[in-house]
This record gives sequence, structure tokens and C-alpha cells, in this order.
Amino acid sequence: MAFIADALSCIKPSPTIAVTSKAAELRAAGKDVIGLGAGEPDFDTIDYVKKAGIRAINEGHTKYTAADGTPELKDAICEKFKRDNDLDYKRENISVNCGGKHTIYNAFVATLNEGDEVIIPTPYWVSYPDMTLLAGGTPVFIEASIDAGFKISADQLEAAITPKTKWIILNSPSNPSGAAYSFEEMKVLTDVLLRHRHVWVLSDDIYEHIVYDGFKFYSPASVEPKLKDRTLTMNGVAKAYAMTGWRIGFAGGPVELINAMRKVQSQSTSNPCSISQYASIAALLGPQEYLKERGTAFKKRRDLVVGMINDVPGLSCPTPEGAFYVYPGCAGLIGKITPEGKVIEIDLDVSTYLLESVGVAVVHGEAFGLSPHFRISYATSDDILIEACGRIKKACDALK
Repeated sequence: MAFIADALSCIKPSPTIAVTSKAAELRAAGKDVIGLGAGEPDFDTIDYVKKAGIRAINEGHTKYTAADGTPELKDAICEKFKRDNDLDYKRENISVNCGGKHTIYNAFVATLNEGDEVIIPTPYWVSYPDMTLLAGGTPVFIEASIDAGFKISADQLEAAITPKTKWIILNSPSNPSGAAYSFEEMKVLTDVLLRHRHVWVLSDDIYEHIVYDGFKFYSPASVEPKLKDRTLTMNGVAKAYAMTGWRIGFAGGPVELINAMRKVQSQSTSNPCSISQYASIAALLGPQEYLKERGTAFKKRRDLVVGMINDVPGLSCPTPEGAFYVYPGCAGLIGKITPEGKVIEIDLDVSTYLLESVGVAVVHGEAFGLSPHFRISYATSDDILIEACGRIKKACDALK
């Protein structure tokens, strides 16, 4: 339609949300579908956090707050950054937003001019390129292949930086691969960035607390304090605290950037939900031990899925360091023929075949910028994962 903005022609709806919605539609129509597309923990928000939200309602904390968060929540976020990341921030360095996606969007709208480049390692979270484009920037991709453990090298980063580079996004642990950078792996990247003072770092740390096998998480500004003045360290309560629907993301960064993001937010959404802000204070400052317990459950699921998927001919599934996703390679399925006579040509064909033949919904790798792969979210029960992986094997065994 002619009145729709031209900018929307260069972006697409979120593929992960589309897969989740399609699975829900099929279930509503009576189909037996297992959805492995959603990036959402199946755990409930813990009781003391829910009670904090209820208490906020009962105490009348239901009015507008400051556009980018209450002083009390900002203080809690400062305490979190110091406790978990050894990063010192003050209230004026903190932005509170309507989810992590909103944090990144505000930062890009506040900083990107036409032609500014944003370096995005692939595979990437599906929204990074589209938010870059919508804000007028240009995505520049670096391939982090399965053979490289889904991680970029210092040489790749050096080669990708140009005078137009404004940002690099570092997401560790990663959505969709679960790959996470060790201190040493992060340090070689921050060493490159020290030499390019015009490049800012957006560190997406949303899966920080979901790591396995003794892996220790490091954020770029913690690894290299000299980068702190041009780093936006983003996080939120959605994934670790199972609070996806509460919609609270936050970031720490330089005052000038935080002020610019506040200006964007004041003229768009205004404040995040007041009730969610009070609940988030409880989440960040309350007992943290249960995060490790949930991490143990996720690790069991990871090991189950990796083992079962690697037993499927044509699939190759690395073991991720964190998050709750695996990103199997499916190159061994390309060129095979389904029982209905259709040739599998791309990874979208793989995900479509799995959905139509055995009722398992996964997200194809093209959506994340690296093919041929697909993403499985194992943020669901062991029984469901066993059934789903069994169906995937059945479907792949039927290919010729």
C-alpha cells in the first residue's frame, strides 16, 4: 500500500515469532505439533518475584515512572553490574527499557546515520540486521562457521572494520548457536577494537547466567576496561529469570549515549511497566542460587539433544557453551528426496519438511544468516525433547 513507509520494505517479520505462531495455529487446528522455535524458558517466574509485582499493584505503584526507569531499579542494576561483571556504573549510566530488543533499537535509532555500518557476526539473532536497517544503518556480516565454533577471529574483525563502522554487536552466549567467548577469545577481539577508536561495542549479555561445564562468562568491558567508555552492555531479566512477558531490558553505558536513548524512549514508548520494574528489582537483588539449579536442568537438556541429534545421519550438532539452543548443521540432508518426491535444496526445505512430516517446528538457518543449519530451542521438558528428536530422526531416516 502506498502509504506504508519505504523503510519497511527492507525488513521482515521476526522468523522465530513466525515459527512459534505457525506451530500454535497448527495445534489449534488439531495437529500434533511440537514447537522448538521459541526462545523462552519453560520455567515459571519464581514466586518472590511474582509477589513483588503483586505487592507493587497493591501499594499503588501503577503510575508513570521516569521514561527510562525508576531510580530504585537503576540502583539495583548498578549493583548487578558490579556483582556479576565488576563494572562500576551510576544511575546516569543506566537505561531501562521494554525488553532487550527495545534497548538495542533505542541505541541504534539514537546513533545510526545513513550509511553507518554495524558489524554483525553470523549466525546472528534475527532482529539485529533488521533493527540496523530500520535505523538507517548498513549491516556488515562476518561468518562464524561451525568449524570455527561459531566464533569470529581477530583477523576477521580487523578486515571488517572500515571508516564507516559505527558498532559491532557481540552476543555471548549466542542466540542461535549457544557459542560463548572465553576470556582469551574475547581479549583478542577487544585488542582489535582498542586500535579503532571510532567503533562502539554493543555487548548483548542476555544469556550471561546460562552457561555450562564450568564456563566463566566475560563481558567485553570487563575484559578490557579501556573500552568501557564506548561500550553499551545490554542485559535483561527475560531469559535467566524466566520473565519474558514482564518486558524489562536494561543497559549500562556512557552518559551521552544513555541520554540520547532516553530522548528516543521519551518520544516513543515512555516508561517500561511500573509493576515489572518493581518485580525486576526483586529478581536482581533477591536470591540467585536457583539460577544454577535451572542451569543444571538446561545442561541436561542440552546433552540430551546434542546426543540424539548427532545420532541422526546428515546432521552435525556441536555442543554449545551456553544459552538454550543448538544449531545443527544439515548439509548432509541437502540433495536428498522426501517420501513425497521433493528435493531438499536449502535449510528452509528441511524445516518445512520436519514440520509437515513429523510435526516438529524448528527455525531454518537462513533466518540467522548462516546456512545450511536450523535452530532448536531446548527450553522445554525432557520428555518433549526426547519425542521431538525421535521424530526428527524418523523424518531424516525417511529421506532418500
